[in-house]
Amino acid sequence: MRSMPTMICLHGLTPEQEARVREAAPGWNIVFGRPKELDDKLFREAEVICGWSPVIEKESLGEGGSLKWLQSWSAGVDKMPLGKLEQAGVILTTASGVHPVPMSETALAMMLAFSRGLHHSVRSQLRGKWEPREPYAELNGATLAIIGAGEIGTELGRLGQALGMRTIGVRRTARPTPHMDETMAIDQLHDALARADYVVNVLPHTPDTERVFGAAEFAAMKDSAVFVNIGRGVSVDTDALVEALRSGAIGGAGLDVTDPEPLPEGHPLWAMEQVIITPHMGGSSERYKERVTELFVHNLKSYLADGRPARNIVDYERGY
Repeated sequence: MRSMPTMICLHGLTPEQEARVREAAPGWNIVFGRPKELDDKLFREAEVICGWSPVIEKESLGEGGSLKWLQSWSAGVDKMPLGKLEQAGVILTTASGVHPVPMSETALAMMLAFSRGLHHSVRSQLRGKWEPREPYAELNGATLAIIGAGEIGTELGRLGQALGMRTIGVRRTARPTPHMDETMAIDQLHDALARADYVVNVLPHTPDTERVFGAAEFAAMKDSAVFVNIGRGVSVDTDALVEALRSGAIGGAGLDVTDPEPLPEGHPLWAMEQVIITPHMGGSSERYKERVTELFVHNLKSYLADGRPARNIVDYERGY
C-alpha cells in the first residue's frame, strides 16, 4: 500500500488557511510549521513544499530528496539555487500576482511624498521647525514611466491614470498594455526616461536587468525627475545614482531596494535630503499570507489534477 505523500507548508499559516490547504489535498500528510520546528527527515520526504528555507537545498535537493514542486513565498527567486532545482527536476512557481496592490501603493506613496514635499516636512518636524519648502507639485498632469510593465506595473499604471497622470510602460517588447497610454520596448528606454517626471523601476533580477540604470540613463532623465526603485537593487548602478543626485542630474530618488542591501552605515544615500529609503517593505502587507494561500491552493488543485501547477512556473533559462 502506497504511503501518504508529504507536503510541507512553512511561514505560519492561520488555522483557516491551513484548513483550505487540507481541504484541497485529501489523503496527504500535510505538515505546517517553521523550518526550525521540523525534523530534517520531513524535508527529504516532502513531494511539495510551500515556502523557502536553506534546509530545503540541503535536504530536499540532496540525496534521497523527493521534492517535485516548490511554491516560492516571494515573487523573486533570484536568491534560490535555481541550477540545483532545475537539475533535480523540481517545478518552481513564484508568488507573482500577490504583490501588485502593496507594491504599487508603495511607489505611489513615494511619488506623492515627493510631489508634496512630505519628506522635507517630516525631517523639519523632527527638528521642531516650521519650514515650507517650495515648490509644491501635483501628480495630476505629470508623466509616469513604468519600467517593467507586468502585473505590478499595470496596477501602478491604473493608479497613476486615476490621478490624472500620463503613463508610459516599458517592457521587453512594445505591445498594448492595460492602463498604459503608451508602451515602448526596452530598447526605447532613453526615450521614455527623457519624457518622464517620475520613473518607477519594477524590473526583476535577471542577468539582463543588472545595471540597467547607470550614468547614461540618469543623464537621459529630466533634472527635476524622481526615480523610484521597487524592483531590485542590482538593476541600478548605485555609484551612478549617487553621482546623479549629487550633481542634480535628477531631482530625487525613492528606494525600497538598494545594492548593497541593506545600505551600510555611513553610505552617502542615507544623508541625502532628496532621497527616501524604505527597508524593502514594498511587497509586505497584512494580507500577504491570505493572497499566497489563495495562489497556492489554486496551484495545488492543478498539481493534483494534472501533475503541474497552473500559475507562475519559472523558466529556469530566464530566471523568472
